Amino acid sequence: MHSPIQDISSLMAGFDRLGYVIEEELATVVYLSLKLGKPILVEGNPGIGKTELANMLARLLDTQLIRLQCYEGLDINSAVYEWNYQKQLLGIKIQEHSTLNEAEKEKNIFSEDYLLKRPLLQSISAKDKSPVLLIDEIDRTDEEFEAFLLELLSEFQITIPELGTIKAQHIPYVILTSNRTRELSDALKRRCLYHWVDYPSMEKELAIVYKRFPEIEQRLATQLVHFIQALRQKKLQKTPGVSETLDWALSLMTLGYQTLDVQAVARTYGCILKSTEDIKMLQEEGVESLLMA
Repeated sequence: MHSPIQDISSLMAGFDRLGYVIEEELATVVYLSLKLGKPILVEGNPGIGKTELANMLARLLDTQLIRLQCYEGLDINSAVYEWNYQKQLLGIKIQEHSTLNEAEKEKNIFSEDYLLKRPLLQSISAKDKSPVLLIDEIDRTDEEFEAFLLELLSEFQITIPELGTIKAQHIPYVILTSNRTRELSDALKRRCLYHWVDYPSMEKELAIVYKRFPEIEQRLATQLVHFIQALRQKKLQKTPGVSETLDWALSLMTLGYQTLDVQAVARTYGCILKSTEDIKMLQEEGVESLLMA
């Protein structure tokens, strides 16, 4: 594994060129991950840029992004590999009248031509350069899958009984994300560098908005970020993340707003609030107190 990034400053500059605002603390963790070959575990609330970090890193390194989206019940077949049974059955049919013996026939249908590579196997099968492997929302899986992942992250190899052991020629850069819906094992954490991503400060969130939408009116940007920051202090079922801030900014610009007022908020509730209860609460309380004077 060889990273073209020479220092933390160049890494931060690269992210900046790609439109991703990264703080020095996170940039340091990413830099060390690249240099030490260790996975990063990034935890934080939904919608604050954890997944986008992996996207931007793949772009910065000019390499492939391979994403494993985790969910409850995720198993080896979905995450690593499975055999293409329909193709195997067709292969068996074709070989019925061949002169091959049974062992040769079996070897043929259990070759790589019949193998369906899922994200984890894809990540260690890269031929040209190390990909970025994003294991997204690892906290949604169970302890059994987490235990399997420990072995993969330690050895970067996968054993397929019919084929043998496949070892990575180019060790992937690994980013795991978690919304912390459950506590991950100490064993997994020990294998990773760690970073907690919190909701951004007013200054950082403004910088993110300007980076994504440089043409936005300054007053509108300041008002909507101030509104979001104040909204996060309320007890909501679904607190808006940075992704909602960006969606809202784009929506307001699309509707032609240059400043934020009660009418603008009322027309665009759905951009920032994602439950009926939260919308009803805000309507009853009124939004005037959240608007900048």
